[in-house]
Amino acid sequence: MEYVVALADEQQFTRAAAICGVSQSGLSAAIRSLEDELGASLFTRTTRRVEPTDAGQALVPHARALIAQAAAGRDAVVRASRELSGRLAVGAEQCLGAVDVPPLLERFHRRYPQVDITFTQSGSHDLVDGVRAGRLDVAFVATTEHLSGVTVSELGRRPLVLLCPAGHPLARSKVDWADLRDADFVDFHPAWGLRSLNDGACARAGVRRHVRCSVDDVHTLLDLVHRGLGVALVPQHVAAKPQAAGLVAARLPGQDAPQWVVQVVTGAAAGSLAPRLMELFEVVRPDEPAVAAD
Repeated sequence: MEYVVALADEQQFTRAAAICGVSQSGLSAAIRSLEDELGASLFTRTTRRVEPTDAGQALVPHARALIAQAAAGRDAVVRASRELSGRLAVGAEQCLGAVDVPPLLERFHRRYPQVDITFTQSGSHDLVDGVRAGRLDVAFVATTEHLSGVTVSELGRRPLVLLCPAGHPLARSKVDWADLRDADFVDFHPAWGLRSLNDGACARAGVRRHVRCSVDDVHTLLDLVHRGLGVALVPQHVAAKPQAAGLVAARLPGQDAPQWVVQVVTGAAAGSLAPRLMELFEVVRPDEPAVAAD
């Protein structure tokens, strides 16, 4: 059922297999076996994407329900067999895409109701500092910089795209770095991982850009782009948000396109409950490009 849900949402075997932690061939074989068992084709396959058939669409909500029931059963067993107390401090940047933090915290709370949970939203660099200093047990961030003294695991990555209002001179399917030299930008404050990623990518491409507006909220960034205050370099999944409808996402040069990398960062504090949280992560990892910690 997890394979069915992942494939229905991702519509691509490669990403669905990565989310499920299996090989692409293993996922494909399991889906074919299930189709043989049910006597119906669940997905139509083309060279570009995979889409559920009518039978597949009928199965997906039941698959989701079965997954949720199985998770609830495991949580009930854990609660009955071992009580856990203490404090868990979690941080996350907004709209990470590769992890949906609220459902993860919900499941942790169901399993360990005696644990006090605190949740902080901030920029990735501030969150990493919080883990390093022991203020946070675990943080979900979008940066590959300044990670000494912490343990890091990559969760997923997406390419950046240029987001423009319709009618803007750069509102086309693809742009070159040289096209960005005279553009005004909307971007995040320097504590955000995306800001340092954008600054570095533009510097390497020889683009000296003017950041007209700096924000601390994804939806505010999209609103300002809609209103024509500037263009924005954002990860691909942000361009797919409903709030970005009507904006044009232009691809950057493929060979030089920077990657948005989402990682989980933990510290070395004795007695940290971070490992207990990460035990649950694979069960509730969302289908990219879901929105994290909005």
